Amino acid sequence: MIKGFCLLLVVTVCGITYADATPTTELSHNHQWPAWRGPLDTGVAPHGDPPVTWAEDKNIRWKLALPGSGHSTPIIWGDRIFLTTAIPHGEELSVHRHEDHDDGAHDNTPPSRRQKFVVLAVDRRNGSLVWQREVRDEQPHESAHVTGSWASNSAVTDGQHVYASFGSRGLYSLNLDGRIAWQQDLGDMRVRHEHGEGASPALHGDTLVVNWDHQGDSFVVALDKRNGKERWRTARDEITSWSTPLIVEHAGKPQVIVSATKRVRSYDLATGKELWQASGLSRNVVASPVAANGMVFVGNSYDWQAMLAIRLDKARGDITTSDAIAWTRERDTPYVPSPVLFDDTLCFLKHSQGFLTCVEAESGKPWLGPVRLSGVRNVFASPVGAADRIYVVSREGATAVIQRGIEFEMLAVNQLDDSFSASPAIVGNELYLRGQNSLYSIAVEPIEQTTKKAP
Repeated sequence: MIKGFCLLLVVTVCGITYADATPTTELSHNHQWPAWRGPLDTGVAPHGDPPVTWAEDKNIRWKLALPGSGHSTPIIWGDRIFLTTAIPHGEELSVHRHEDHDDGAHDNTPPSRRQKFVVLAVDRRNGSLVWQREVRDEQPHESAHVTGSWASNSAVTDGQHVYASFGSRGLYSLNLDGRIAWQQDLGDMRVRHEHGEGASPALHGDTLVVNWDHQGDSFVVALDKRNGKERWRTARDEITSWSTPLIVEHAGKPQVIVSATKRVRSYDLATGKELWQASGLSRNVVASPVAANGMVFVGNSYDWQAMLAIRLDKARGDITTSDAIAWTRERDTPYVPSPVLFDDTLCFLKHSQGFLTCVEAESGKPWLGPVRLSGVRNVFASPVGAADRIYVVSREGATAVIQRGIEFEMLAVNQLDDSFSASPAIVGNELYLRGQNSLYSIAVEPIEQTTKKAP
């Protein structure tokens, strides 16, 4: 094998080509969907080209009914899809409300039954269930929002192990056959308004990072992916956030960026030492940061609307009023869905609604919108991008496909018989949508070749 490249086993099934690559190269990584925001942590599949149109009877390669409930994004490596779910079972149980829980709880589902916390592996080629591993069985200590789930944290993979977080129910490393390699219990969260947990683990090299912002003692922690042992833990003066950490490299050093209520903060990945911080966001931070070309973009929309563009080469200490803030925005910013970032274009939804805005990433100059996406109303899933197209999936089952550009061009609105809160995944010419009931594999159906004889 030539140094710097990987050996590919290429398989073609039903017109779809799969490459089972050695998981040590940039080529193999960028052709997968190894984490909830894809291979670049931007929501973009750099080698993706999925369909523009589909329906229940068109361009559906397969559809798999899922057990239980979960909002975690399917992650994909080679011919395997991994996702998490929580399966209720047993009789109705009494619910004990703890005195130190948030008094503002509302619109919640009480944890009145035990839940099996499960990691699933699905064959990407045909949608069959390869294995189903139960990692924990307990009655959750807190409620979840009526629109949420007890399996909303997405897993992450390096192609050798799957690292699945169930928050208060533990963090688990499983090999690709479903065997548990190690597990780590970080305690119980007390989530604001008891609206459930959702921050996913982030992976860089052999380090896993977990954001543990809640109504108790908050912290960010780094673990050795090989054995689950803590490398460092840094306390945070924060209340609940649902933001997944973003790990970026700048000037040859990786740093961990966590977006939250009081401050957006960056930490040295090696030591956990704080590098810089900035204020400006409101409470209930859900949207996660994205980054490219030396810039980081954070935003939220709860008490007020805010977005910050940060230049990493100027970020030192408290940068709130410094020129490290390249630009700010105070309208049409996202709440639950995270932005999607192409090299030069940042696109995001207004709050959790079907209004799309795109700006020039470097300057913040508006390119498009906000424009109303017909057929798309309530959105929890983060938009994704591929082949200069943006895919926005709604809780009502509609997916808008928009051509990236200065002029608005709606390519299609596709309706399925399910509700979608999990963010989509894209690998090659396939789009994967995890619904409330089913997992869909969407790809252009191969055209049957026919041979005609000359008269």
